[in-house]
Amino acid sequence: MRIKDTPEEWEIRATETPFTGNKTSVRTDEVVMPDGSVVRRDYQVHPGSVAVLALDEEDRVLLINQYRHPVRHKLWEIPAGLLDVPGENPLHAAQRELYEEAHVKAEDWRVLTDVYTTPGGCDEAVRIFLARDLSEAEGERFEAEHEETDMEHARVPVGDLVRGVLAGDLHNNCLVVGVLSLVAARDGDGLDALRPADAPWPARPFES
Repeated sequence: MRIKDTPEEWEIRATETPFTGNKTSVRTDEVVMPDGSVVRRDYQVHPGSVAVLALDEEDRVLLINQYRHPVRHKLWEIPAGLLDVPGENPLHAAQRELYEEAHVKAEDWRVLTDVYTTPGGCDEAVRIFLARDLSEAEGERFEAEHEETDMEHARVPVGDLVRGVLAGDLHNNCLVVGVLSLVAARDGDGLDALRPADAPWPARPFES
């Protein structure tokens, strides 16, 4: 038997949106359970995100350090950002985020993994890319604002990141999933066997 997530949608009797924010909203659905009962489920509606595990020629991962107010921490993360436009090509969004947050470009792009970050309470889907053959981007640096004005940058060896994840020192989900997926891919069929950068993404369909 192949272990694979499958799409399914239970009947919704009613829905409402009690809160709408700048980028996300909260939705309440009345969902019919298998036994026929109806329960209310509240969840955050999210446009989706992309993240980039940028790996340099010295086997280091490009990181940023950013304040995250909900968890009251400065977290080490990989570059990431929202899909700002419905149907936006996730590769283009990832390339934009790598440029804006690190002023770096990459020649080789692969899909590392796709995840739902918190499927019990949010419909956010994230595609994590592997970017290699890095170089400094051309042109002026992107002007940072808000939390990004205090952003730090670092390049950290993969092995150090794995140890940090397992020691409980690193918590950002895209960093954790990305680094461990990288190691697993290397130990498996190799990085060149990863899906191409334009692989279909049913969670957030896009046009090439």
